[in-house]
Amino acid sequence: MFNREVIRTAGFNRTIAGILQIMPYFLKTILILCCLTIAAESKKHRKKRWAPQVEHPKQGSPILRRIPDLTKTRATKSEHLLRVDDHDFTMRPAFGGPAIPVGVDVMVESLDSISEVDMDFTMTLYLRNYWKDERLSFPSTTNRSMTFDGRLVKKIWAPDVFFVHSKRSFIHDTTTDNIMLRIFPDGNVLYSIRVTVTAMCNMDFSRFPLDTQTCSLEIESYAYTEDDLMLYWKDEKEALKTDEKVSLSQFLIQKFHTTSKLAFYSSTGWYNRLYINFTLRRHIFFFLLQTYFPATLMVMLSWVSFWIDRRAVPARVSLGITTVLTMSTIITGVNASMPRVSYIKAVDIYLWVSFVFVFLSVLEYAAVNYLTTVQEKNERKLLQKFPCTCGIAKDLMFDGTLSEADANSLAGYTRTSIITDDRVKQDRMVVHLPIGGESSSQKKKRLREFVGMRIIKNTHSIDKYSRMIFPASYIFFNLVYWSAYL
Repeated sequence: MFNREVIRTAGFNRTIAGILQIMPYFLKTILILCCLTIAAESKKHRKKRWAPQVEHPKQGSPILRRIPDLTKTRATKSEHLLRVDDHDFTMRPAFGGPAIPVGVDVMVESLDSISEVDMDFTMTLYLRNYWKDERLSFPSTTNRSMTFDGRLVKKIWAPDVFFVHSKRSFIHDTTTDNIMLRIFPDGNVLYSIRVTVTAMCNMDFSRFPLDTQTCSLEIESYAYTEDDLMLYWKDEKEALKTDEKVSLSQFLIQKFHTTSKLAFYSSTGWYNRLYINFTLRRHIFFFLLQTYFPATLMVMLSWVSFWIDRRAVPARVSLGITTVLTMSTIITGVNASMPRVSYIKAVDIYLWVSFVFVFLSVLEYAAVNYLTTVQEKNERKLLQKFPCTCGIAKDLMFDGTLSEADANSLAGYTRTSIITDDRVKQDRMVVHLPIGGESSSQKKKRLREFVGMRIIKNTHSIDKYSRMIFPASYIFFNLVYWSAYL
């Protein structure tokens, strides 16, 4: 009995010892299970916390529950969603079928410059193309489109439009390429770029600077003829828009409008071509201040010589030369900023007519001076033809106010050649004759040697007429000129 009890006691002790050895592993297991349970609960709580709150509409509320859109998730790449790798985008949509329509609209951001010398203009614009490519369609329930940058453009087909008669053009790339691609679920595509282009503009300067210029920016497909691609304006009324701040320093923008035509090339065929036409009228005020007013003042300044005494040769000659040189400088300055055209411009007519008026004023004084010299020479010859048979007092001076006795003492001279009539006011005459008992032949010789006549009139008849003819002619020219070109 005792032994059995001892054995039982020993077995119980071994059992207790085994349980005590197993207890740490059991506790560890329970602890691990508790940690896993807590982690699972916290994960459920986190999911519930960050899950989108869907408001359940009350009965009669117009708000409906939004259905998640697949295009807003990151589960699928855009290339996979659009199936870019599944199609050959080197060929146009509907290859082999009818021509694909490509709509175009333009937003003009600025007209940067107009160059008369180079006959071109620079414009910055937003060019947008619209077409449909069913290969790019994707499933979508509520989202209307997907927007991409220029990196996807290289992987799909896009119209190959270019600017006809373009000299320079570039797509803006600051801070990145200014390219936008928007694809709709049904395959419609919007392709927009921001580009600056410098294109040729054939200008007519026959009315410069009172001219109106019409320039065109032409858009066309480079490779696809009208059988493959049909370019058209997206909306005739809304296809062309301009920024409200579009302006130029020398021009007034009168009109922007669009047109379309067919262009034929003998080697390749017919192409659709779109035109952006704009009409510019030049501001005249700048040229009035810089060209017309100075030229008019120079012409008026040349008329001042008509009121200067004809004996003041340096004054009248220097004034005439100064006005001629100034007019030459004005003409040179205007032509330096203009292209070398073979026809006459409106400003050339005005400047050259003004130059002719200035030059004629110089010739007028040359004519006055020459005729005065000839008249003086003829008067001297006429005086030498009269004989003198009387003695005249020493240093006798008569200026048209001589007495009857003094006048009659000059034998052979008529009274009208010496005495000044109050109505005619002939020239003043100064005669210096020596006294002595010389013979008549000697006196005649002395008279020819010492008698001199000078015509010292204040004005000449040519100057009198020029004061009226020159201003009247120039005013008449201005009336005809401005009525013809304005």
